[in-house]
Amino acid sequence: MAEEKQQGQTKGQDINQLLKVRREKLTELQKEGKDPFQITKYKVTHHSMEIKEHFDTLESQEVSIAGRMMFKRVMGKASFCNIQDLQGNIQAYVARDNIGEESYKDFKKFDIGDIIGIKGNVFKTKTGEISIHAEEVVLLSKSLQILPEKYHGLTDTDMRYRQRYIDLIMNQEVKDTFIKRSKVISSIRRYLDNEGFMEVETPMLVQNAGGAAARPFETHFNALNEDLRLRISLELYLKRLIVGGLERVYEIGRVFRNEGLDTRHNPEFTLMELYQAYTDYYGMMDLTENLYRYVAKEVTGSEILQYGEHQMDLSKPFERITMVDAVKKYANVDFNEIANAEDAKKIAEEHHIEERHGKGDILNLFFEEYVEEHLIQPTFVMDHPIEISPLTKKKPEDPNYVERFEFFMNGWEMANAYSELNDPIDQRERFAAQEKAFMAGDEEANHTDEDFLNALNIGMPPTGGIGFGIDRMVMMMTNSPAIRDVLLFPTMKSLDK
Repeated sequence: MAEEKQQGQTKGQDINQLLKVRREKLTELQKEGKDPFQITKYKVTHHSMEIKEHFDTLESQEVSIAGRMMFKRVMGKASFCNIQDLQGNIQAYVARDNIGEESYKDFKKFDIGDIIGIKGNVFKTKTGEISIHAEEVVLLSKSLQILPEKYHGLTDTDMRYRQRYIDLIMNQEVKDTFIKRSKVISSIRRYLDNEGFMEVETPMLVQNAGGAAARPFETHFNALNEDLRLRISLELYLKRLIVGGLERVYEIGRVFRNEGLDTRHNPEFTLMELYQAYTDYYGMMDLTENLYRYVAKEVTGSEILQYGEHQMDLSKPFERITMVDAVKKYANVDFNEIANAEDAKKIAEEHHIEERHGKGDILNLFFEEYVEEHLIQPTFVMDHPIEISPLTKKKPEDPNYVERFEFFMNGWEMANAYSELNDPIDQRERFAAQEKAFMAGDEEANHTDEDFLNALNIGMPPTGGIGFGIDRMVMMMTNSPAIRDVLLFPTMKSLDK
């Protein structure tokens, strides 16, 4: 134990000495009038992969690149280094006779992690590696910190999430994930724009956080001396816009829910909601199928996604099944044969379902317990009980259920859609039921939104609406095991806690 402690102290002293040397190098450069932090720009003509992919046309041509130096080998009058940029990395051959004695002397003092610019001609080494024969090397920014060891990399997941900038430097696959995330969002926008949807923005700070079953974060606005909440959903404002005559609207934005952290949940996450007038939840199913296929093809090049051990085939029509039929299929319990809440509670007791309310709530608990894990391939679970759907149209043939579906893949809920409730009288009754649930202790219940009710009174056309969890979609498209792997800066507990 004492020996390990001594080794740790020695290592700490070594690092401190290395950091001191880097500071001294910077001071020396500044004294010589070569302060890298005074440089304001550098002309970049090409990136690494671009040079490699177009070598046939770029051979012997002059290019200039910039990036972080990840490797350096000094060999007397000539050296090699490796530069990493957005696209990847490329080797540079740096010779004293080509860049000049003073520049070469400076280059030899550069450290791993320094950001440099290199101008030179494209060539291929004797070993066949595409490289740049440097004619000019410029130090653009001095790295005063030490990167993790090259071969061990950054493997501490907690540190990776806290210091994502180092994670992006050391792990190319992480950078690729976030490049794909950006492509997912731009693909969604492209698809919806082509379908005639209009992108809008609605408030994040609201008096009444509604539209979902979740606890909000609360804050105080000093100028108005009012308590406000961070939105938990985009729904109620987007529906106001449908009332206003904007027939197809969508928003991609952050929402905030005061809930726990796990592999699929972060208290702030990206939600995409869209609303389309004059359609219903069947229209939303068709849109979802087409959108997912389009995004998968754009981002991954295939309509078949590999996630962990599962292959999910988006090319086939997605399965459609009612919640009642799904519970009958996987739990062997037919809720069509259960007459009332008391009978449902007895069935729940027999199956050790502990949290029990009405018949609809119990049906949903059975679904969560027995069905979700089996829904690996793309599946629409339709016709939810009214008790868990306060903003959805009732099914005309059975008012105990609503025109709602949840979209599942890999056993996860990926989207939630409704034939939107546009009856203001019915909506007020639903809000009243939610208020009673809140008074009975349900902290996730919605509150009555009088302005939204006023909008419905003015008149909202028949409308289909859907909400997509963008982060889960990105997880699926990038084969990422946890939501934190697709959030650049996930919520973390403060280190001083």
